[in-house]
Amino acid sequence: MSMDVGGSKGSLKADINVTPLVDVMLVLLIIMMLIAPMLQKGVNLTLPIAANTQSKPDNQTQTVVAVDSQNQMWINGLQVSKTDFVDRIKTLLEDKTDRTVLIKGDQDASYSAIMQAMDYLHEAQIEDIGLITDPKADPNKPPQGQGGN
Repeated sequence: MSMDVGGSKGSLKADINVTPLVDVMLVLLIIMMLIAPMLQKGVNLTLPIAANTQSKPDNQTQTVVAVDSQNQMWINGLQVSKTDFVDRIKTLLEDKTDRTVLIKGDQDASYSAIMQAMDYLHEAQIEDIGLITDPKADPNKPPQGQGGN
């Protein structure tokens, strides 16, 4: 509520009402907070568990090839047909200095589909290939959320 001090009753009010602007900005902020994690999720995979792993930091410059349980191939979260795979990976990596490609293979994907993805990468002259797995749980490490301070 606002109150006019002085002036006539029929005069125009020159103050800017920012309440609708704040309401719109809060709605946009909530929408962005809900949508942003969905955009970064990528392909829904169940990764195999490996005991001998090295952790590497995730960054946006990495090139990730995923093979899902239906043996479909994805490059950086976008589904690619097997006929377009080599051309798409070549155009994606032509300007990059780091030509390492990481492969995420679903544990239910066939071995031949993973090998076919590696063959396509070799055909595109990609020699540095890594495999992404989930680390095996360490029995000496406390579960997350229950560690001591």
